Amino acid sequence: MRPDTPAAHTAEAERLLRTAAQYPEDQEPLLLQAAAHLELADDRAGATSLYDQLLTVPGVNLPLVKALQAANLWEYGHEAEARAIINGVRTSSPGDPAAWAIVAETLEAHDELDAAHETFTTALTLLVDPSEEVPYAARALLTGRHRVSRLKGNPHDEWDALADTLHAGDISLDELHDPKRLWALGSNDPAVLRAEIARLQSELGTYRAALSRPFPVAVLHWPAAELTELLAGYPALESEYSSHKAHLTDIESALRELSAGGTTNLGIVSGSVPSYEAFAASERTSPSDADLLPQYATTLAARGRAVSWPPSRNAPCWCGSTVAYRGCHGA
Repeated sequence: MRPDTPAAHTAEAERLLRTAAQYPEDQEPLLLQAAAHLELADDRAGATSLYDQLLTVPGVNLPLVKALQAANLWEYGHEAEARAIINGVRTSSPGDPAAWAIVAETLEAHDELDAAHETFTTALTLLVDPSEEVPYAARALLTGRHRVSRLKGNPHDEWDALADTLHAGDISLDELHDPKRLWALGSNDPAVLRAEIARLQSELGTYRAALSRPFPVAVLHWPAAELTELLAGYPALESEYSSHKAHLTDIESALRELSAGGTTNLGIVSGSVPSYEAFAASERTSPSDADLLPQYATTLAARGRAVSWPPSRNAPCWCGSTVAYRGCHGA
């Protein structure tokens, strides 16, 4: 059975649902993947049911789920409901770039270019400071806005210039986002067709690079109560954590060092003692083994638990304080 057939996608969705039932703590990423497979199988109603189920899960990323739900609903004739959800997501001003990107791309896909451009612009204004490093997760907003600007025939502005600066492909964004590219595919001129093939290869290379690291390089964060419990149960780890305040400082320092070294797509995962003990048991080793900590962090990131670092400007600091990142660990 080919992996891209509707039957194969349905089977994979069923497998993910069984896994989610076994590991309820990982429901969100597993159900989101299952919903995506149902959409690929053209089971839009089934995907909608999963999104509805996800909205009842405590702690779920509500703006992201609602954005995906709206995109799915619009695809099978529920435009009015999709628009209402999209308006609600935009009004809530989420701090997650992915939710904004999905909403804007949904509007773009249905030729709502003015609304898509406005959505991209609002998100960038809220989440990105052009004078600071652009968070990895927010770069799709820049690329998407650049694409829509080209479709609208808008002149370049500072956001488009920033997108050009961050673009690492061999072919410029202006070429990749040229509205006349569809016409090139119908050309009889070999030179025009070769140029279009080169553009498609460049895009494919960019997509492959993005998929080569499906989850962030993540640093492990212990909330204060969890760290106290961890050290009480496993005193050998005190050499790793002298105090909670020092632990938070070490996290920020490690992430800044990774960023300065050129590592992108960075994140933070928060651990809990029961989860860590279960992970240690699965690895058949003692939780006192400090070498287990980075493996635990990587596993949490692979399960979709990572929060992107650095936070956007004015967003609450990752440490859990109510202070904006700029005035806390981002100072």
